[in-house]
This record gives sequence, C-alpha cells and structure tokens, in this order.
Amino acid sequence: MLIGASGSGKSTFANKYFKKHEVVSSDVCRGIVSNDENNQAVTNDAFDLLNFIIAKRLKNGLLTVVDATNVQKESRKKLINLAREYHTLPVAIVLDLPQRVCEDRNDKRDDRNFGGHVIRQQKHQLKRSFKNLKREGFRKIYKFSSEEEVAEITQITREKLYNDKKDLHGPFDIIGDIHGCYDETIELLEKLNYQISAVSDDGKNYGIEVTHPENRQVIFLGDLVDRGPKSPEVLKLAMSMVRSGVALCVPGNHDLKLQKKLNGKNVQLKHGLAETIEQLENESDAFKEDVKEFLYSLISHYILDDGKLAVAHAGIKEEMQGRGSGAVRSFCLYGETTGEIDEFGLPVRYNWASEYRGKAKVVYGHTPVPKTEWLNKTIDIDTGCVFGGELTALRYPEEELVSVQAKKVYCEPVKPLQVESESNLSHQHEYDDLLNIDDVIGKRIVQTRLRNNLTIREENSIAAIEVMSRFAINPKWLIYLPPTMSPCGTSELPNYLEHPQQAINYYKKRNIEKIVCEEKHMGSRAVLVVCKNKQTVLERFGIENEGIGICYTRTGRNFFNDENIEKEFLKRVQKALTNSNFWEKHKTDWVCLDAELMPWSAKAQALLKEQYAAVGTSAKNALTEVEDVLQQTSNRNIEGIDILLNKYSNKRKSIDKFIDSYRNYCWNVESIEDFKLAPFHILATEGQVHVDKNHEWHMENIKEICLEDEAIFRITPYKIIDTQHEESISSATQWWNELTEKGGEGMVVKPFDFISYGKEGLLQPAVKCRGSEYLRIIYGAEYDTPENMERLKNRGLSKKRSLALREFALGVEGLERFVRKEPLRRIHESIFGVLALESEEVDPRL
Repeated sequence: MLIGASGSGKSTFANKYFKKHEVVSSDVCRGIVSNDENNQAVTNDAFDLLNFIIAKRLKNGLLTVVDATNVQKESRKKLINLAREYHTLPVAIVLDLPQRVCEDRNDKRDDRNFGGHVIRQQKHQLKRSFKNLKREGFRKIYKFSSEEEVAEITQITREKLYNDKKDLHGPFDIIGDIHGCYDETIELLEKLNYQISAVSDDGKNYGIEVTHPENRQVIFLGDLVDRGPKSPEVLKLAMSMVRSGVALCVPGNHDLKLQKKLNGKNVQLKHGLAETIEQLENESDAFKEDVKEFLYSLISHYILDDGKLAVAHAGIKEEMQGRGSGAVRSFCLYGETTGEIDEFGLPVRYNWASEYRGKAKVVYGHTPVPKTEWLNKTIDIDTGCVFGGELTALRYPEEELVSVQAKKVYCEPVKPLQVESESNLSHQHEYDDLLNIDDVIGKRIVQTRLRNNLTIREENSIAAIEVMSRFAINPKWLIYLPPTMSPCGTSELPNYLEHPQQAINYYKKRNIEKIVCEEKHMGSRAVLVVCKNKQTVLERFGIENEGIGICYTRTGRNFFNDENIEKEFLKRVQKALTNSNFWEKHKTDWVCLDAELMPWSAKAQALLKEQYAAVGTSAKNALTEVEDVLQQTSNRNIEGIDILLNKYSNKRKSIDKFIDSYRNYCWNVESIEDFKLAPFHILATEGQVHVDKNHEWHMENIKEICLEDEAIFRITPYKIIDTQHEESISSATQWWNELTEKGGEGMVVKPFDFISYGKEGLLQPAVKCRGSEYLRIIYGAEYDTPENMERLKNRGLSKKRSLALREFALGVEGLERFVRKEPLRRIHESIFGVLALESEEVDPRL
C-alpha cells in the first residue's frame, strides 16, 4: 500500500518499480467511472471499483499495489480487511516528503487545482496515524522522508513467502503424526530405505546423520511430541534432518503448545504434554532452548512441486494455500470445528476435505484415522501410531503408502481408533454418489492435456443434461466416451466420394511416415468396462450390485436392454481376459475397451424398421409398379417413353442396391454367440492410459484376448502402411477395394502412434474411408448419380474435424483423470463435455 499526500510521488514510484497491471490507482478508477481522474464527486464509486479490482487480484494470488493517498486510518481499514480476507500480508510504503515538495509538484500540474490546505491536512492525518501502522496490521513498513531517500532506491526485491517451496519437486516421503514414537519412526525410515548413521555431535545434528541413496526428502507433518515415550529423541532426529536438508517439517498443535510452555507461557499440562516435559527434564537447558527456537521457526504449511502438493498438519483449504495470515496458521494447526461436541467429549471437526476443489494434492494428519483414504485429492495419513495403530508415510509422487505397526499402545485414545463403518464404500465413492448440476451447466471451459482449454456452450450443456439425466448409465461407470470420427477428404475420382488415397494423403502431407489401416466393422460403437471381480467394482468404481462391468454406447446409454444377456456377455469377455492372462500381464484388476459390437441391427433395430426398411420396401414396391407400367407403355412404341423408363429402371436398381447394402449388416440374434465383439483399443488399465502405445501394440494385445473366445470375439484385420512408398500405398487401396467389393463398410486409417502432431497441432486420431455401397445407406439410394455426386463433393469437413479433435481430447482427459483417481465430478466434466459437443450442428452423414 502506497501512503502519502498528494504530490508525494506515489504514482511515479509505482510506475517505476511495479508492472502496469500490478498497480491499482484511485485516480484511474475515478477516470473509469467518470472520464475525469480528478472528479472528487465520484470518489465513492471509484473506491468501490478499486476495492473490487483489488479483491479479484488478491483472490488470484497476485501482487497488488494500491496507489491512493491512504493517509487516513479509515481508508486503510477497508484495504487491510481485504488483505485479511484473502490471507495476504499487507506492506506499507510511506512517502512522507516535505510539504513544500508536494506543493511545488502540484503547482506544476494543470490538473491539480486544489489549495495548499489540502496537502497540509493530508500531512497532518499521516503524522497522526503513522505510529499505529503496525498495530493496524501492516507486516512491514518502509518510510521515505526526502527526495534523496527516494532517489537512492535502486530496486524493490520481491521475496517469496516462506511457505513457497514450489521449486522443490521431490521425491518426498511424507510422515504423519509421530507423537514421540521414536522407534517406529526409525523403523519406518529404514523401510523407506533411509540410511541412519551415528556421527560426531556438532551441536546441531545431535550425532545423527540420515541420507537416502535416491536423494529423497522427508516431510514431517507435525505433532512430533506428546503421549509417546521418546519425544526428545524424535525432536533430535527431526531437527537434525531438517538442518541437513534431508527433511522439511511443519508444526502441529502439540508442538506449538510445547513451544509456548518452553517460552514460559501458562499452558495446561494435558494431552501428553506433561509426559513430554518430564522427558525433557533429563535434557540440557541448551537443548530445550534449541527446541524452543526450532519449533518457533516452523512454517505453517508448504506448497511444493510447482503447486501440485500442499502439506500442513491439519490440512489447508484452497484459498489459504501459499498465503500468510493468522487464520491460515490457525487452520493448519487445528483445522476447523463445527462448535459441537461428540459422544466422546471431543469437538466435531468440520469436514473441509469434502468440499475441497483445489488443484494441489493436500497431505495432512492431526485427526487419527484407522485407514488412509483419498478424498477430493486430500489424504489424512495420521493412522494413530501412539494409540496402537500405525505410523504411515506417503511416498510422493508415487502415492504409495508405507506403514509400520506400533510396538504397543502408548496412550489409550478417548475415541476408539477403529470405528465400524455403515458403508462398504470409501469416503470418495460415498461423496461421488451425488453430482452437482452446477459443475456442468452453463458455459464451461474444460482444461485438457491434449488441447488446452475447450469451451462447452451453454445450449449444448442443456441438451447433454437431458440425455445424461434420462438415459445414461450410472455415471460411475462412465470413465470414457469415444469421439466422433471424421471421414477422409472428398475424392477427386469421378465415381468416388471417398477413396483411400485421400485418407492416406491426410497423414502423408503432415509428415506421418507410418500409418495403420484397420477394417471398419459395420456395428455399433461400444465401450466396455470389465473388472476381474466384484470387489474391484466396489473398490475402484464405488458400485455395488451391478455385476462385474458394463457395456455402453458412445452416448453413455446401456448397450443391452436385457440384463441377463448383458451379464452373460460380460462374463464371456471377463473369462477371455482371465484365460489370456490379461490381468497378470497388465498388472490390473480392470480394463476399459473401445470396440465395435455387431450386428448393427442389434442396436439399430428401430432405425432399420422405421427408416431403412420402410424406405426400401415402399420404394421398391412403388418403383416396380412404375417400371411395369412404363414397360407396357414402351411396348406400345410411344415416343420418348424409353427415356422415362430408363430413368425409373435406374431408380429401382439403386433401391435394390440400397436394400442389399443395409442387409449386409443385419442378422438375427438368438444367443450370445450371435453377437460379435471387435475391440480395437485397450484404453486404460490400473495406473495407465494406453494412448502412449502405438496401434500395433493395441491390435496384437487384443488379438490374444480374441483367440480365447473366437465365438464372440472378432479379430480386426489391419495393415501397416509406409506413406513414403507407393507400392505400400497401392496395397492399402487394393485391400480397401477387396473389403468393399465383398460388402464391407471400408476401413479406418490411423497414424501409427496413438497420438500424433503436425504443424497445425494435434492430428486426427483416425479418419474413416467408407465404401461406395455403404455410402448409399448414408447419403441415399441415388447418391452416386452425376448430379448428386457433384453436389456432395462440395461437402465441408472443417466442423467435423474440429469436433472430432475436441471430443478426442476430452475423452482422453476423462480417462487420465480416472486413472489418477480424481473425484468423479472431475472425470464427469470431461465425459459430459463429449456428450454436450455431440449436439453441435454438424452434418450427421459425415
């Protein structure tokens, strides 16, 4: 906050030492609301705007410089309150220049026409309130009383807050509440592969040296002392490790209470403090003084690994992370309570983690839990060692939990550590049972790894809400929705709308040297989630009584209408996975597969009856009669009738081809083995999203599954093509001709790598090249007449390709969030985005 009378040089100072957008000026705000920076009549409006801008900047954690006179305590009070609200440390820069200097400067400015009495009054107000600035809440105060002092300033150094350790990336081993359990701490460190050696005591290391061969670093989550048998030993270990750089430590409430006691404060010797004080009686005064200074120096919390990790004793809310205030420190030490007392006489703690939505993972302790569980990217790892539980460490970034059992019950807990749960679900799965409509409604911007920020329009969200709420399966199964697929560019050949040459050229022109061509099955796109057993369904998906998996459509609807058929089908798929040794090979208990499920008629029965069959039957019957009548007329040698007869004969032939085309993809389904499943992507397994594997890897690994049950699985034929060799390209074209001449739909052309980039960024993950007869189903029986073909060749693909890339990025994002075990609302954001984009206006025939 800049403080000084008019003419003291505040604006000049701000412009010299701070960036343009860091400075919020009251004069500029007057100008914004009135077009006149000196209009005192709009002061209230101007300061409303100033306070609003400051609040938004502080909310976003940005350095903010307030350029106003700020000489009155009342005007500073609002700004101090804003700093407190957003947990920031206010700093005062006071420019207390002589009155004559200020008056001379104002006299030289045409826009300043107020008298000298105004500056005298401002100087008087500043003098009267200056001595109380620290009491008002300013953490640091800098005062400059002359032009010479101001001129001597060469730069302003920006200091990081002590809690800012974003430059430390680990790996870390974060250890929960120790409470004097020294033996367990040593055992845990050794289990984590730390080497502990006795060295000469230099007065700071207490004869202890701890190292790790991989340079890992320990983070102690506080509550080093009380209740346990060896609090002094724990303190010596922690102090030594922190000073050697092998550890960081945040304070716990028990540590703070000990520090206060050692500092002579009157504190109650309860909750294990009496035992700690008794243990310290055998230690030297120098050690106790060292402990007092060490505990006082501990920082409330740390933000690490570029802001991806936050550690604090009792946790920390998103808006407090990286901030500094009394409220932040208090929350980090004690958490938050509801004001109620439970049946054990303990305060009821407010479950802040259930509402946490921050980007950083928060690791904390303070409240003993029988079992560690992630909830909304937070985890409590205090597993009650001192109460006979375990001492737990979280390895970061691996997120692996390592524990050692307490050697005994050192202190009987007031509240039993083991509490019977009424639910089989984890806290996260219980929390995920209810999704909030506010997370998806309205205009949304979704961040994705592959395409940065993607916008979901409000009108599309409304359409998706309708589908999701009325027709979709249990959202906990919906970890992925597949993207739409763009066709290849329009063929230049006269009788073809689509041809392999354009599909191959799409990648060839973008310097993709190796592509994969896969037979395109005429079925329905299906996503399968299959688990090894029901326990996996419960633990990983949080679902009970819904079998061992699901098969759903690309719009999130259940593929099978008959529950018994679905169960039998999924059981066959699960058996094939088990028999192919899939679970062991991929070290997983679940898998998500992208597939085509045939016949097309199984899912599109209504479409076939109401559209294709209806059109085919009525057209054939009508055209047959028309042709008969025209033939009879022709037999009477009526002039010009042959042209008309030829026209309608061609129409009938086109309809015959149309009927033959859709019948290729239909057959009766009377048993499970009448279904044919053709997987083509192993999308994800535990800990991995397999978009980093090439398509050959996917096809060969899928083949192993298919061979275990060839009655229901169909192996997808594919060819690897070198785009730099014409012979290889010709073989792809020839293969496409063979497939389509036999009535096949065509083929899908993909880059060899699952994800590929060109100069324009992310490339299409696949383009489809459909056969001439299949396109008859899509565009109509007579699509290939010269006049229709000419019109169709002008089709535009840009919207379709844009849609395909956005949906692809969202689909991968949803999978990656699920594999990272993020909350369902985060996974659902991506899945919902795909569904919303499906309502964009794009030609459905493409």
